[in-house]
Amino acid sequence: MANLSYSEKKRLEVFLDMGGGYVLDFSNNKLQNFVHDAIGVDIYNAKYDNGGSASKANRIRGVWDKETDYQVGLLIEAFIKYWTEFIGGDSISDEQYKSLKSCEEIAHKLKSESLGAQIQVIQATSDDINFHKLAKQVREAIERNEPETALDRLHTYTVKFVRELCDKHRIAYDKDKPLHSFFGEYVKHLSKSGLIKSVMTERILKTAISNLEAFNDVRNNQSFAHDNSILNYHESLLIFKNISSIVEFINSIEEPTVQTAKAVDKNSFEEDLPF
Repeated sequence: MANLSYSEKKRLEVFLDMGGGYVLDFSNNKLQNFVHDAIGVDIYNAKYDNGGSASKANRIRGVWDKETDYQVGLLIEAFIKYWTEFIGGDSISDEQYKSLKSCEEIAHKLKSESLGAQIQVIQATSDDINFHKLAKQVREAIERNEPETALDRLHTYTVKFVRELCDKHRIAYDKDKPLHSFFGEYVKHLSKSGLIKSVMTERILKTAISNLEAFNDVRNNQSFAHDNSILNYHESLLIFKNISSIVEFINSIEEPTVQTAKAVDKNSFEEDLPF
């Protein structure tokens, strides 16, 4: 269920002109196709009956009640874009502008407070085209609200992510060793190089080593890596959040070293200039 207050739902209903069961100028078929294109769901599925009439407005209320914050935020953004392009025109009233901005704020809140806010953490950190494709596959699975289908790809992404960190810092590792093993070597490097400042941070990262060891088992026995019964939604979601938080933290401490290296390279270059 999307985290929408009574007031927010009313503001959305006013903007979407949902009085009388309608939604803007959409026909039944047009609205069905529009919502499917926006978030990949069929509003005429029985799950969106919402215990009331089969009106277009009630179907949208059913989506609000059944889908995640991120999905509903995406749908609101799609409605805003549609209204701006095909209904609002070049001149809108102050009241319409205020309503538009209010809905934009609602969409932003839903997306920023949801799992979707963590999606962009999963990015390739090199020019390797396969790494980019891999990261994209993970993000797309999360955007479809299917973390359980992303576990295999997420594990492969994490392996490539950590190996590139080891390569960057010239940390020797055996490619035949499992993920948690060479992540442990990377954590030792962070500690020795002073990139982490607190004992608690080091302990959290060491806990991540054992978590990644368990992730190996999930990947092999509870994901689509093989012919398995996949892990349930909520545990998959927990794993995704845990891995993405580690990736986000590592990126935050790696980025300053990248900027420093760029600054050093720039200064060295400028010193070599003959003028």
